[in-house]
Amino acid sequence: MPPRTESRGRQTGTDPDVVAAVDEIDGEVQFIIADIARDDAWLSATPSSAAELEQWR
Repeated sequence: MPPRTESRGRQTGTDPDVVAAVDEIDGEVQFIIADIARDDAWLSATPSSAAELEQWR
């Protein structure tokens, strides 16, 4: 399953405030990254499709 993305809305602050969490969406575990300084600016992916930290180094 490809990652679902959402990126829309207006900027509510001047600096991004990005957070990550693991949660359940529609009965599936998802890794979620969101810019909480913007309305509706987030993306989600299943943990198996997300890159591990070691792969980013």
